[in-house]
Amino acid sequence: MTRDDLIKYAQRARVNFLDCSLDALSMSETLEIVELAIREQTQIQHVVVNVAKLVSMRQNPVLRSDVMESDIVNVDGMGVVFGCRLFGIHIPERVSGIDLMQAILDRCTREGWRPYFLGARQDVLTTAMMKIKQRYPGIEIAGYHHGYFGESEEDTIVEAIRSARPDLLFVAISSPKKERFVRRWREMFDVPVVMGVGGSIDVIAGLVRRAPAWMQMTGLEWLYRLAQEPRRMWRRYLGTNLAYAWILTTKMVGHKRPSPR
Repeated sequence: MTRDDLIKYAQRARVNFLDCSLDALSMSETLEIVELAIREQTQIQHVVVNVAKLVSMRQNPVLRSDVMESDIVNVDGMGVVFGCRLFGIHIPERVSGIDLMQAILDRCTREGWRPYFLGARQDVLTTAMMKIKQRYPGIEIAGYHHGYFGESEEDTIVEAIRSARPDLLFVAISSPKKERFVRRWREMFDVPVVMGVGGSIDVIAGLVRRAPAWMQMTGLEWLYRLAQEPRRMWRRYLGTNLAYAWILTTKMVGHKRPSPR
């Protein structure tokens, strides 16, 4: 299978929502594409989009370009799923970065895939690696590096990733630095699957707790996160959620407006 064939297959269910291309794929479908990329040694770049990123993309054209040039754009966030459904766009399910990463790590133990981790503080990353080895016995970690580096260090980090020859690269850096870094260097990684996973390493290390399943499914995960870090997160969530509500409202008004005769 050529890269063009794989990308065409990956994007077979692509839809447009708020001027953003999204791949309406389930978790199992996404895992199938990951497996194909590793088996065929064909690189794909994966990114997830949630409400915060959707809003940021409308304000940051560089971030929007970086996301839109990715090969798979999964929906991470029930707010985006609900928004799509308002306009009759079918999204089979939310495919969050952390859930997808954990599903892939489980397959790493069975398939012998070797992941590389880039992101988080060094102490948090070390703890996460220890917990991954405990949770996924037999997993072979190709390497890891913290996410606090400057642009002048990027070429050295990329060379370390290339030398490790991993099957997957998990980039756990905040947006938009994550997307810019991957877009700048993706041709040099020589890694079949490159995934942006945001704060997933913090979650695995136990630094951040995930919301209960019912809050995840009802779109209230942000509220749980706000309760954990109110001083740091309240301004971000207030601004993002209000902006998203306004975008949806104006879109609905325009969507329902009768065409002039």
